[in-house]
Amino acid sequence: MDGGDEGVVVAPMGDESMCSNGGAVDDPRRPPASSGKAAAGGGEQMDLEAYVALYTGRTRVSRLLFIAERCGNEGMQLEALRMAHDEIKKGEDSHLYREVIAKIGGRLGPLYALDQTWVDMVDRRAEARKEKLENELNSYKTNLIKESIRMGFNDLADFFYAHGQLGDAFKNYVRTRDYCTSSKHISQMCLNVILVSIELGQFMHVSNYVSKAEQAPEQVDPITHSKLRCAAGLAYMETKKYKLAARKFLETGPELGSNYTDVIAQQDVATYGGLCALASFDRTELKNKVIDNINFRNFLELVPEVRELINDFYASRYASCLEYLENLKPNLLLDIHLHDHVETLYTDIRHKAIIQYTHPFISVDLHTMAGAFKTSVAGLEKELEALITDDKIQARIDSHNKILYARHADQRNATFQRVLQTGVEFERDVRSMLMRANLIKQESILRAARKL
Repeated sequence: MDGGDEGVVVAPMGDESMCSNGGAVDDPRRPPASSGKAAAGGGEQMDLEAYVALYTGRTRVSRLLFIAERCGNEGMQLEALRMAHDEIKKGEDSHLYREVIAKIGGRLGPLYALDQTWVDMVDRRAEARKEKLENELNSYKTNLIKESIRMGFNDLADFFYAHGQLGDAFKNYVRTRDYCTSSKHISQMCLNVILVSIELGQFMHVSNYVSKAEQAPEQVDPITHSKLRCAAGLAYMETKKYKLAARKFLETGPELGSNYTDVIAQQDVATYGGLCALASFDRTELKNKVIDNINFRNFLELVPEVRELINDFYASRYASCLEYLENLKPNLLLDIHLHDHVETLYTDIRHKAIIQYTHPFISVDLHTMAGAFKTSVAGLEKELEALITDDKIQARIDSHNKILYARHADQRNATFQRVLQTGVEFERDVRSMLMRANLIKQESILRAARKL
């Protein structure tokens, strides 16, 4: 390499064409503002009604409470608490109702004060219902009818789940396993346990019961299969196994539709799968398993921002890709499953973009590169230093001239070394064959002793 090179000297190393400036100048598209989204800590307020309409059951309330806790915007917080309050009063979880009332703290007026009459009525009705279900279950056990016992445990577990007693719900769902008489029963039991485990944050149980459902004697139906893929993806994502998580989300079929909204929405499948794939897949996998995946494309159509940032990343339009990511970040920090992984995923995606940007070049002007990545030269230098130290980029930095020089292997020397190694291996193999031929000729082969 010429040490006096200025700017960017292009030396393509693969079949893919690369944009030298990351597409920041030439790409006329600008990432649109996310509809119905908001910044954590302020900014444009999220359309909470549109957001929670994607979900049903307890996860709707859980997500509202999570947003209220994390948003940092009092107006949004009160709106989330108000909606959570209204949603809870449609059910029978008096304990969660008291918690929400305490969080509201009288800030929403008398209509959102503690309704002790409602609480007492729900508790009385729950006590009577629980006693009835337990008596029915004992009766079924006396009669020794497996299907009735299974349904009795199931009804009791449903009762506990509705009243927020998730530990008791989990135990009773698990107890139905001994009374399952068909693959359909086993699949339903596993899905019930998975649902409660996700609510409890016990993702080890999620993985275990996904495996149990998949080992059922009969093949599960497409909807159940898609639900299991989503549950497995959440479990892998929770343990930071992003590549495995991406594969599971990518395997989710269009049959999922709105059939799993008590856990995850179709938009979440696109977001989780897309970001995990960007952070962990190489270019070939990204093209074959994400961009060309017809089933997953249907999910991506629901979240145009994720679709565009994936296409921009693959097309090396890094400025546009990173801008999409920054626009999405405040919203992702309010996601109940993804919030803990946003920083890690973003760091991995950015590092992959930097590595991919530098790969085809002999030398890169750091000023040009900093412009493509919307950062300062000093900040970019630190990122490059870390990647070089971790041996992810084979290069050296000219700090005076602000140029990155690639350390490509000496191809000529490497070729000679491979030829010499091949010669040594060939000579060894020929000698071995000649020795074996001489031993056979002289009948000097030692035969193995027969075993008695």
